[in-house]
Amino acid sequence: MADSNTNDGFRYLNVRPEKGGVWNLLKFWLWGSNHGLVVVGGGAAVQEEVHRWVILVSIVVRKLLHLFRKPMEFTGYVVEFFLNLISQNGSLFTLLSNILLGKVVIPKRGSGSYISIFGQMDKRVDLYKAKKLVGELHESQGIAQLEFSVPETMDLYYQKEKSTQVFLTSDKPKDASLILISFRGTEPFDADDWSTDADYSWYDCPGVGKIHMGFLEALGLGNRENIETFSYNLRTKNSKHTYSETAEESAQLEMAEMSAYYLVREKLMSLLEEHKNAKFIVTGHSLGGALAIMFPIVLAIHGEKKLMEKLSGVYTFGQPRVGDRQLKKFMEAHLDQPVPKYFRVVYCNDVVPRLPYDDKTFLYKHFGVCLYYNSCYMEQRMEEEPNKNYFAIRQVIPEYLNAGWELVRGLAAGCIYGAEYKEGWFSMLFRVLGLAMPGVAAHCPTNYINSIRLGRQST
Repeated sequence: MADSNTNDGFRYLNVRPEKGGVWNLLKFWLWGSNHGLVVVGGGAAVQEEVHRWVILVSIVVRKLLHLFRKPMEFTGYVVEFFLNLISQNGSLFTLLSNILLGKVVIPKRGSGSYISIFGQMDKRVDLYKAKKLVGELHESQGIAQLEFSVPETMDLYYQKEKSTQVFLTSDKPKDASLILISFRGTEPFDADDWSTDADYSWYDCPGVGKIHMGFLEALGLGNRENIETFSYNLRTKNSKHTYSETAEESAQLEMAEMSAYYLVREKLMSLLEEHKNAKFIVTGHSLGGALAIMFPIVLAIHGEKKLMEKLSGVYTFGQPRVGDRQLKKFMEAHLDQPVPKYFRVVYCNDVVPRLPYDDKTFLYKHFGVCLYYNSCYMEQRMEEEPNKNYFAIRQVIPEYLNAGWELVRGLAAGCIYGAEYKEGWFSMLFRVLGLAMPGVAAHCPTNYINSIRLGRQST
């Protein structure tokens, strides 16, 4: 890969699927000639880490996602509208009746009654009335329980180009004790979200470790077209590095107009100034889980000690890996004292927490406390979930057998666990698809909600 190495002074691996066609992909696979498909910075020591076939799969997947980006977006729009059309008219039979009677209720996208695809899959929205979810999660770890009441205020930030969404809320409008930051996860028909999950690119932050480049971009902390912007946005307060005018302009544009990180940080500072005794929790599912842990990572890099002291906990669900072993060591000093503050909830065979690979090639590594739930909702506290890279031959048969069991369990959930656990037809359809793709179906938020609510510690 002689043409893949650059000498710009930064260590990184930048996978760029847009830079090659089928013939270039074939040459990359067979001979390592990449024609700009993979750009490596930092010298031969970094170059030797590249494992071609895994990167090839990543490139192919991301090229396909880009190709089907618009069809996926349109399909998601149609599916979501159709599901809302059915639900707002009561049922499919009621919809047909309303069509004949001319009384059809047309759903309005963006209204309070318009429900997302994941919301259609699991329509339980009043969880705080049945269970104090955040409080229970704290209690299960021996941490003082926080009473989380009905949110009184909500702020939404939408990072248009990177499709990052996050909301902030406090437990009370005055004298709040808890502020919640929640990052939205991967949307089923958003090609950009899935492309970020499938990206193996990383940037090596000096003194911190390798960090997933796609997640940095999702927070608005750099642009892979100008690697220097990552260095600029991840600089420490004591940094003496000088930056080019182009990098500073690009980074300042990200900060002012696009960056979810800076917007959330400023709003959090404002809320903590308003609520002197409050602490904050960060959470998210899937891609949202990755961004949830990325937020305190960047706070720590920036030396935001006062904000880090106010951090009560980070709770992620089905979160992919975000960095390497060095990043793990860097963050353990910030999140493990005096008690653990970072908990990763992993459900059974969910494929997403097992990506990107934790192997000698990519060296991605989870950290924090893993709360692993099997398909019977038995909880085990461990450092790493079983079958850490998912694609093990010996696990194929158990994965498919487990998918069959989950389908049966879903059909009987209402009888076994109570009426509120009854799964609708759309959720069951997703479980049927799980017979073909077990790791994807296991990623559904329903599994995580049920795990927290029904979970029992194994003895």
